[in-house]
Formats: sequence, C-alpha cells, structure tokens
Amino acid sequence: MCRQCGHQASITAGTIFDKTRTPLCVWFAAAWYLTNQKQGVSALGLQRVLGLGSYQTAWTMLHRLRRAMVRPDRDKLSGHVEVDETYLDITDRQSVTNSSKRKSNTAKLLIVIAVERLDPKGFGRIRLRQIPKEAEAHILPFIQESVEPGSKISTDGSAAYRSLAIAGYDHQPHVMLGSETPAHVSLAGVHRVASLIKRWMMGTHHGAIQPNQIGSYLDEFVFRFNRRTSRSRGMLFYRLMQQAVVTDPITYRDVVALKPRKSA
Repeated sequence: MCRQCGHQASITAGTIFDKTRTPLCVWFAAAWYLTNQKQGVSALGLQRVLGLGSYQTAWTMLHRLRRAMVRPDRDKLSGHVEVDETYLDITDRQSVTNSSKRKSNTAKLLIVIAVERLDPKGFGRIRLRQIPKEAEAHILPFIQESVEPGSKISTDGSAAYRSLAIAGYDHQPHVMLGSETPAHVSLAGVHRVASLIKRWMMGTHHGAIQPNQIGSYLDEFVFRFNRRTSRSRGMLFYRLMQQAVVTDPITYRDVVALKPRKSA
C-alpha cells in the first residue's frame, strides 16, 4: 500500500504472474520443470506433474512463460548467417457445433529462419518468425531486425533477397536450380533447424497447435535452441524468472485471441 495515496497493489502486478490465483511456488515449479525438460513439455504433461486442477490452468501458465522467453534487447545475429523459409504443418482442432465430435484442419504456416554459422563448423544462435508469404516486404524487415548490418548472409536464389546488398549486407546467394550442390548442403544450418522444429512440434505437441499461437511456440524453441549448450539448467530457470518479472501480463482470453505476431 502506498503510504501517500493509500493505493493498494500486488507485488506481482505488471509481471506474468499478475492476478494469478495459482500460488507462486507452483509457478516456480512449473518454470523449473519447463526449463529442465530437454524437449519441452505439453500442457497435459504439466498438469499431471504439478497436479493442477484443470488443463486450462496449465495451458495458460505455459503460454505466459513462453511470452517471457523473449528478451527485447538481445543482441542481433552476426558473422555468417543463413536465411531461408520452411513450411510447418499445424493441425487446428476445433469442436463441431452442437456435437461432441472434433474436426481437424491442417494449416501450412510459412516460417523464416536465420541461423548463425560457426567456423570451422557448427551453428550458433537462431531467430524465427512466421510470415504471411515469401516476399521481400516480409523477409527484409525480419533480417534487418535479427541480423547485424555488414554480416555475411547466405540464401537461395529467391528474388525476396535481392535488396540485401543495398541494405548493407554481404549477400551470397546460392541458386539451387541446376546446381550440383543440394540445398541441404549449401544451407545446412536452416535445413537442420527446420527439421528440428518439425520434430519438436510433432514429438512434444503432436502438431496440435492453434495457428494464431505459433509465435509463442517459436519463442520457446528459440529460447531452448540458443541455450542448448548451457551446462547449468538452473541458469535457464534464472533467466526465465528474470524475464518473467519484467514481461507485461497476459490473460487466458488474451492468449486465445492472439493474432499472428512477430516472433523470436
């Protein structure tokens, strides 16, 4: 309570824990479990482990924690960066009106991927974002927000990348048509990451993700991938908690009504 005006406020106000009815000790247990599972965790799995009363509570907690996995002031990718796109098959399951049955619609979502290449081999950090179509108007802003100017960028021969040199990047296009070198060799990083994303989506979440919420899942994948070499799982928990107290709150209704947004 403010001593001057008498206004009352919770210590969790302005954080992802705002107005939660779940005890903070349960939130901390959820964050610890989430960061310690190498392949992530589904809402049903979290509900079972923590003994939560409803699936909806577990589902909302995970989405709030995913929102806190993005640090706005993080460093951009640099050095040698690969950029390419891939499609994700997402199963949108909806209840049929006036029936207990459910119907499934498969949506193809276009994802743009940026991956740091390390010398002499290996990959560094990544960035992901859903875009509506393969066009310069969507890909160039993603690159400018994700990659330091002056970096070397390897892409395929798509016209969507034709302005990279003008934008201040060392653009190295690889025309795949008629090339003796297959795409998965020329752009090994993005193909590896694309394969891992699809395997993770199907393995942990069984591909059953609402298309309008794909950004939150991409945030989680980036958070995990960029910290895959960390020897301390406790550090991942610590970083997540650091972000949790400075991330704006989001409610269940906010999550359900999410529109496609910029991702990690």
